[in-house]
Amino acid sequence: MSQIDSFILEFDTALRSVFGGANAHRASPGAEVLSGSVLDVAEREHAAGLMRVNHVGEVCAQALYQSQKLVARNSEIQEMLNCSAQEEMDHLAWCEARLLELGSHPSYLNPIWYAGSFAIGLIAGLAGDKWSLGFVAETEKQVESHLESHLQKLPLEDHRSRAIVDQMRIDEIEHGHAAIAAGGVVLARPIKRMMQEMSKIMTATAYKI
Repeated sequence: MSQIDSFILEFDTALRSVFGGANAHRASPGAEVLSGSVLDVAEREHAAGLMRVNHVGEVCAQALYQSQKLVARNSEIQEMLNCSAQEEMDHLAWCEARLLELGSHPSYLNPIWYAGSFAIGLIAGLAGDKWSLGFVAETEKQVESHLESHLQKLPLEDHRSRAIVDQMRIDEIEHGHAAIAAGGVVLARPIKRMMQEMSKIMTATAYKI
């Protein structure tokens, strides 16, 4: 693939991440799941808020992986990041489709989430592959924690959202393990704390907007 082709592909990915239309390579885990009891208005709004947060997380994931691939020194690491990014694109498409089913929408602030995450990923990538991979591992660990909490918070009858979130959680664990296996280092506690605080701001905002 030429540099021009690669640029077009990555630009298309960025547009689909921010404005919708993500393509999944795997069928949604919720596609074959019975919806269960009809959710009332409050339950639908709550489920949509949580799935919007998850969707924003995947928008940020695409930005992080794209920026880190851009500056990765090792071709094998680039390929690993690319494989993880494709699974994250599946997540993005699943969450987008579920939001539409719930009669809701992605975050209106997606361009801001994407731009900020791209900048952070670029900084992490420029620090070196081992730090970039460590950042990936810590990010996936924190995302895993969020998804586990969402499995507790989603309405009990929202089986479709639960199936999606559970598969996302499984994939995130694998991505984190892959980053460590590829040479990622454990980040310092202050960096982890800063990432957690930034995540709190994002989740609180994305739930509503």
